[in-house]
Amino acid sequence: MKNIYVKDIINLCHGQMLIGNELEKCNDFSKDTRTIKEGEVYVGIKGENFDGNKFYKEALAKGAKVCILEECDLTEEEKLLYHDKTIVIVNDSIETLKTLASYKRSMYDIPVIAVTGSVGKTSTKDIIANVLSQKYNVLKTEKNLNNHIGLPLTILKLKDQDCLVVEMGMNHFKEISKLTAIARPTIAVITNIGTAHIGNLGSRENILKAKLEILEGLSPDGKLIINNDNDLLNEYYDRSKIKDRIITVGINNESRYQAINIEESELDSNFDIGSTHIEVPVPGEVFIYNSLVAYATAKELDLTDEQIKEGIKTFTLSANRMSRSINKRGVTIIDDSYNASYDSVKSSIDLLAKSHNTRKIIVLGDMLELGQYSEEIHYRTGKLITSDKIDILITLGTLSKDIDKGALSNNFPQDNIHHFNNSQELLTFLDNELVKDDIILLKGSHAMGLTAIADNLKKLQ
Repeated sequence: MKNIYVKDIINLCHGQMLIGNELEKCNDFSKDTRTIKEGEVYVGIKGENFDGNKFYKEALAKGAKVCILEECDLTEEEKLLYHDKTIVIVNDSIETLKTLASYKRSMYDIPVIAVTGSVGKTSTKDIIANVLSQKYNVLKTEKNLNNHIGLPLTILKLKDQDCLVVEMGMNHFKEISKLTAIARPTIAVITNIGTAHIGNLGSRENILKAKLEILEGLSPDGKLIINNDNDLLNEYYDRSKIKDRIITVGINNESRYQAINIEESELDSNFDIGSTHIEVPVPGEVFIYNSLVAYATAKELDLTDEQIKEGIKTFTLSANRMSRSINKRGVTIIDDSYNASYDSVKSSIDLLAKSHNTRKIIVLGDMLELGQYSEEIHYRTGKLITSDKIDILITLGTLSKDIDKGALSNNFPQDNIHHFNNSQELLTFLDNELVKDDIILLKGSHAMGLTAIADNLKKLQ
């Protein structure tokens, strides 16, 4: 295991040791006093609504051995009390995290796979990690900790692993640029280019530019894996100057790794790549694409087809992403409440349409960060709702009223559309409405709180 020491924080990050030992090892980092463990390094981060620097005493009481803080005043009595602890003061704790993560990354000559894209980043990351774990000891981004804090914290967890899979998210230009400079991937993945964050970036073309920043940190002989069926990625490939380093996957367009003989059900899917038969344990075309990416990644890292097949077959979804359950009332609940975009809603509708349940109900919340495109994209989303696929449309929030308008323009029955402005009204309606053999799918931006509604539905009797 490669170690970071307190002296490295002092030297690399221009830190000042208030008390402690320069030779103390720093191998486990945390920014949350609620979950910090004995022996970890606590990093005090100042946010918009909180200041983590104020909680260092709680961190020390719970067993933190080192604190990295932006400010701290210790009395002589406190210095004696914390005589076996180390406190280092830095100018910027977030920049310190980035610097230490970059330093940690430089210690490891291992495959690093970085995943970005408008939708499907987390599930793609999870499938890749599960496949690669058939051969490697893999460290991956937990949940979707994919930003300027989550990515460094992931890299700082490196110990004896021989492969790293990280997710990279962004809202604006130059954010992926900073993440890829830290991670320095050997394989980069772009799942697709959709409309998520278009309100910040102005166009899908600009979203592509922002995602392509991932190439800035890619190793000179590194490979880029793209979804060749995505229109903008397909166009990028056609004009790219690094075609020899791009690996394409797809279903419709000719690609290096192309899915054929596809069979889908409401529970799973399977397909062939050449003579290799792949079984995907979750439904939906999006997971066929994700599996293709995992296959391509694994082939670059010399896994056998049998290892790849097993890794895809045993993959499990993260929480609130297409998780399926049946409550005591006999209602099937598909909880896809973590986030939403036009593209992911389209996939959800296609999945719901394959169900054999008596009534198909979809709950859609506002989609955020769409800016001036919000009305148009919500309206277009509504036009996806057709009576041959969905029986009841339920919307939540202010922006989602445009989903209703789009559905109505597509001749969806007005009596089958129900709009709510708050979660409690929606939950009360569902409690009275849902009956045995219904299937309901919930999807919306995370801030809409549909996860809590899904959890309540699972408890209905």
